[in-house]
Amino acid sequence: MLMPAQTAARTGEATIRAALRQARSELSASESADLDAQTLLAHVLGVDRAFLFAHAEKALDARQGARFQSLLQRRAAGEPLAYILGKRGFYDLELTVTPSVLVPRPETELLLEEALRLTEDTSVAAVADIGTGSGALAVTFARQRPRSTVYASDISADALEVARQNAEAQAARVRFFRGDLAQPLIERGIQVDLLIANLPYIASADLSTLAVSRWEPRTALDGGRDGLACIRALLLQTPSICRAGAWVLLEIGADQGAAVARLVREHLGADCRILKDYAGLDRIARFQLTRAERE
Repeated sequence: MLMPAQTAARTGEATIRAALRQARSELSASESADLDAQTLLAHVLGVDRAFLFAHAEKALDARQGARFQSLLQRRAAGEPLAYILGKRGFYDLELTVTPSVLVPRPETELLLEEALRLTEDTSVAAVADIGTGSGALAVTFARQRPRSTVYASDISADALEVARQNAEAQAARVRFFRGDLAQPLIERGIQVDLLIANLPYIASADLSTLAVSRWEPRTALDGGRDGLACIRALLLQTPSICRAGAWVLLEIGADQGAAVARLVREHLGADCRILKDYAGLDRIARFQLTRAERE
């Protein structure tokens, strides 16, 4: 009786073990070659990664092998794994992701965690997520604080469609508006207790040097000449959308803390604290709008 590996060899089919070995070679330029290969093969087979190790000698059929090779080629070319899979984990959710939106990053979870901390003493709040993209922040916050009223805006119609899909899939109550930054909310007279935003913060001149610019939408990355154009514009809108005492949380670049804190003082007269990420880099600008600043 032939064992699975012998059967695979005789029929010309690759085993899971052999396919992963070859994939590691093809993805050698990636720092996460093993994980990428395992994730893609598990996706093709419709199993979890544990299955791959428990059934390493299982043969792939021709269709599975061809599809795996196709996905490997896309990953080897540098395409983000999230776009290949069409999904990305964020906090405790799995979200739909397309090339129309920025791929949610673990660093952005820090902003979400701070937003949840600031609202832990009240289950009812009005919250705005400006530049929502995939809806990662708005949808996840709405799931965690279901009694809150959550608004989200984006200038991209395609991005809003992805965000709406995620809200529907997660049964999250979010009201979406299309427009530039907070303008669609201002036009409707909406005011909030918490404003969160992960806006573009990469300087225009730096974009071409970054691999991320090959795949992710420029509108979600390009922060203008100094990387702060969108943040600066939103700060000017803040008094029109935030109630007195409202908190504002902005994701920022790793070296932008001092510059953003200065902008907050200049435009709003507020004290701004810069929160670090796990690597010790500037990541979140946090400040509170007082009544005097609102007026």
